[in-house]
Amino acid sequence: MVTPKLKVRTGNQDATRKLIDAGVHPLMARLFAARGVNSASDMSHHWGVLVPPSKLTHVDTAAVQLANAIEAQRKLLVVADYDCDGATACAVAIRALRSMGANVDFLVPNRFETGYGLSPEVVELATRHPNGKPDLIITVDNGIASVDGVDAAKQADIEVLVTDHHLPGDILPAALAIVNPNQPGCGFPSKNLAGVGVIFYLMLALRAELRRRNTYAPDGGPRLDQLADLVALGTVADVVKLDANNRLLVTQGLMKIRKGLMQPGIRALFAVAAREPAQASAFDLGFALGPRINAAGRLADMSLGINCLISNDEGEALTLARELDRMNQERRGIEHEMQDQALDAIDPGRLDTTSSVCVYHPEWHQGVIGLVASRLKEKYWRPTLAFARDDSGQLRGSGRSIPDVHLRDALDLVSKRCPNTILKFGGHAMAAGLTLRETGFAEFQKAFDDAVRTLSGKTRFEPEIETDGSLETGYANAEVAGMLQRQVWGAGFPAPIFSDSFHVQQQRILKEKHLKLTLERGHQRFEAIWFNHATPLPERIHAAYRLDQNIWNGRVSAQLIIEYAEAE
Repeated sequence: MVTPKLKVRTGNQDATRKLIDAGVHPLMARLFAARGVNSASDMSHHWGVLVPPSKLTHVDTAAVQLANAIEAQRKLLVVADYDCDGATACAVAIRALRSMGANVDFLVPNRFETGYGLSPEVVELATRHPNGKPDLIITVDNGIASVDGVDAAKQADIEVLVTDHHLPGDILPAALAIVNPNQPGCGFPSKNLAGVGVIFYLMLALRAELRRRNTYAPDGGPRLDQLADLVALGTVADVVKLDANNRLLVTQGLMKIRKGLMQPGIRALFAVAAREPAQASAFDLGFALGPRINAAGRLADMSLGINCLISNDEGEALTLARELDRMNQERRGIEHEMQDQALDAIDPGRLDTTSSVCVYHPEWHQGVIGLVASRLKEKYWRPTLAFARDDSGQLRGSGRSIPDVHLRDALDLVSKRCPNTILKFGGHAMAAGLTLRETGFAEFQKAFDDAVRTLSGKTRFEPEIETDGSLETGYANAEVAGMLQRQVWGAGFPAPIFSDSFHVQQQRILKEKHLKLTLERGHQRFEAIWFNHATPLPERIHAAYRLDQNIWNGRVSAQLIIEYAEAE
């Protein structure tokens, strides 16, 4: 375990004062200002301030194509990705298009058979779809790299609309239109839309096009805001940066959920996760619902997750959600076993001479390697890749990185330095996937480590816990904890972590792995817990912590969740 360094986040007193003057709670004003919010207008979560769809390049062209296809009753097929973002994006597309009269079905690639995206193999499956060969394919959360797949679709007399948010390569697919805020020349100000956000925007543009054609009244058509719960789930689960536009989308979705206005599948997922929708938070979406949807794509077929999200039958949705919950429990067991094997295989001596971690086991489950990479990255705090062997004998890898190293750029550098090592790759700064020949693993391992050192200029990485400094004593209570929980926090807009000194009054181990504490600061006493930490603490500590609510027998009290503590 790497020891982190505590760092206090830089504040902005001028912005804090402006927010307080605008009526924002003083603590929230301080926290928001430190995260780049400069005025109360930046905190608005009304639909009216959403960045308009017209700013997305080609969105109007794509909307015209879809409107034409609906009017001609052409067969549409949504091709989705097999993660939560892809599943929610598919559900948004299916629900919205059907509500606007489209003849539409979906196809989701199998992680283990056809791999990611609109490949020629997926196009072949599309031509044999039970609903018949489609006239038009709409990709969601994929497609920007599907040059060969789009060409194969054309040869099969199928047109393609690409909606995606991933970074493009040097060559774009020859689709009818590409809707992607990250494509060259797109001036959309929020480059951080998830795949579900992109297709939601296209559905808004399609409804506007149908209004222009007088299919609907100027303010008529389906209520697309009713899909906000799906947009929120996919946005949080994909860990995209929560800029102001994404926070608006997530906030609207959470507001719907808290009011009970959600899809049957979302309600069912809350039920099997034993979470209360009325108190829904972004944490619930990211750590309770998201993993259950993802379990289908990791272990079996994401069609199960999509069918849960598009079902209008409460009973059917609950049955599917229960199966997703069972899969998620199975996934946890597989992950723990693989993680133990990975830890046993890592040579501590080698860690002293490398800047990255690469692990491989021929019997590992392909769908879980990304989670193993994530756990090892957190433990050793360096870019990490985990590999499993697929049915063809090639190695499928999934990686997670740290802020110092752009993972996709590192893989790109390896591909340039060692052209025959990586068969294919793609991804983001913090996560990526790739395929290798098994015989090339050792060469890749060294080349990847060299690339990490080249890009970062470092041989060692030191994790930081960025805190918001001391929590004012008057705000260290259950009411403020509830106020914090109701806000939208996540990637790029992190939940508050405070740092203070405490006297340790009592401590005991729970379930042999959690440290339960009674802490004292001044005249205030707090119950606290440090999850997955069983080493006793000294009498005086300096701790980084989150302020949380503890609800027990109807009583609500403040509780501190310890992130890190050290002797003072």
